Amino acid sequence: MNNYLKPVLAAATLAFVLSACDSKEEDRREDVLEQRADTMEERADVTRDRGEATADRIERRDPGIMDSDSTDRAAETTREYTEERADQMEEQADRVREKK
Repeated sequence: MNNYLKPVLAAATLAFVLSACDSKEEDRREDVLEQRADTMEERADVTRDRGEATADRIERRDPGIMDSDSTDRAAETTREYTEERADQMEEQADRVREKK
């Protein structure tokens, strides 16, 4: 009985090992998706940085005499908008990664 069991176990082990291996094409596809997601996250970071820089410029241009409240609102709106946009970009990157 032991002689019959060895080939069955060998075949089962081989089938498991082969099914666990990704093809080169699948590896390439996953690499492309990972690179695409990384690029999207980098763009989100740039969007966030540019939004903060724009808000800072808005605040620096305020002479501080009359329109301080509107200047603060404009800067805050800019920050909120760019943060929201960057978050959307990161969520999109996560969805790309989920395709792997």
